[in-house]
Amino acid sequence: MRIRRAGDRGLLVETGDPHRLHAAVRAAGLPGVLDVVPGERTVLITTAGDPGRLAERLPGLPLPEQAAGDAPPVQIPVVYDGADLAEVAELTGLSPEEVVARHTAAEYTVAYLGFSPGFGYLTGLPAELRVPRRDSPRTAVPAGAVAIAGPYAAVYPAPSPGGWRLLGRTDLALWDVTRDPPSLLRPGARVRFVADAS
Repeated sequence: MRIRRAGDRGLLVETGDPHRLHAAVRAAGLPGVLDVVPGERTVLITTAGDPGRLAERLPGLPLPEQAAGDAPPVQIPVVYDGADLAEVAELTGLSPEEVVARHTAAEYTVAYLGFSPGFGYLTGLPAELRVPRRDSPRTAVPAGAVAIAGPYAAVYPAPSPGGWRLLGRTDLALWDVTRDPPSLLRPGARVRFVADAS
């Protein structure tokens, strides 16, 4: 664990397990902590108190066994009819059916949220499905598009431009301002994609 100052009131913690540290800081109820934001390899902690004192306490925090606790994986039903499914199959040397089978067999973890509200970068994509982004991004990707790029899988929560390769679509709302919290996905949560024949 490497702890560095981030401005007057923040700490940036480099760690091999940001999700478990995020959960530990949240559970500890440390005085003065304002926000805890996990990234792929870091956790940003802001405090109203003394960042130096907080830094001294972090290495001693007990980490939970699992970041998501006993929560079951978020199930995302997917109709696999994406515009890039055939191209992904060609790039990987698999059939479209094999691409779907491997995509649904994996269990993913929400590494962090970014790009747009509710957009979760999911780790756990099988190595054989890791393909590069498109050479030319689309100007419009529909909400609910299920996509992959590099080592990540994701679901677009809202219409936006994007260069990821589209495998399918879901009707599940990833971002809903009437829900508390609005994002269906949270850092550290586990995710499973389930083929939906409809």
